[in-house]
Parts: sequence; C-alpha cells; structure tokens
Amino acid sequence: MLTESFNQYSFILDQTARRVKQFAQGSFAAHGIDLTVDQWSVLKTLYEDADHTHRELAELCGKDQPTMTRIIDLLLKKGYVVRVEHPTDRRCLLLHLTEAGRAKVEALAPLVKEFRMKAWENLSQEDFDHFTRILNTIYNNLETK
Repeated sequence: MLTESFNQYSFILDQTARRVKQFAQGSFAAHGIDLTVDQWSVLKTLYEDADHTHRELAELCGKDQPTMTRIIDLLLKKGYVVRVEHPTDRRCLLLHLTEAGRAKVEALAPLVKEFRMKAWENLSQEDFDHFTRILNTIYNNLETK
C-alpha cells in the first residue's frame, strides 16, 4: 500500500513542480520578461544573499555546475552580474549583482510574486502549513551528509 501511494505521490510531486515552472516561464514570456525562471532564481538569490562563488550559487539554487555556468554566462552578457575577486581566496571569483541586476530584481519582484501566488489560490493557511512541513520533511530526508 505504501509503495503504491509513494509512486502516486512522487508522480504528483514531479508533475506539480513541472507545471509550476511552466506556468512561471509562460508568465515571464507573456509579460515580456527577458529572463528564464532559472535566471530569475539566481538573480533573486544574489539579491537576498550577496556575493557567492559559482559552486555556492549552484548549491543554493539546486543546479549542477554546467547548468549554473550557462545561466551565469547569460546573466553576465545581460549585464546583471559581474565576477569580482574573492577578498581572501585569490583562486576563486565571486558573483556580484550589478546595479542593473539589482534594479531588475526590484522591478520584477512584485510581478513574480503575483505569478507565484496563483499556485496558492484556494489554499488555507492550515493547508500551506501542512504542505510546508511535508516538503521540508521530504527535503530533509534526502539531505546528504
């Protein structure tokens, strides 16, 4: 019984995650936003927690290194991020949000919040609390040590 339910829940989780990302990307496109959802995630992460190495940023955003490299290269070309010297380790560079990147996040944050709120329509605070607890439990169960 648990295995059958697990398969069903895993499928629903995968499908829902895919739909949320597709909805967000479609909303970005419909509003003429020149970013992908993944690029937005990187910008927002740097906005909230400035200056990370490539590796740190990949980990924070849940991306592998090659994917993160492509995202960063695009954000560099758009002028939203720059590479700066690490203050204590000359072997690595930090990624830093430019003024254009900061302005982009500040301009888009309210709109992106609206897109994301669509997913929470018709859910109560109790629903949200249970959902958050369950997702955190799943995430923590899979944490590598």
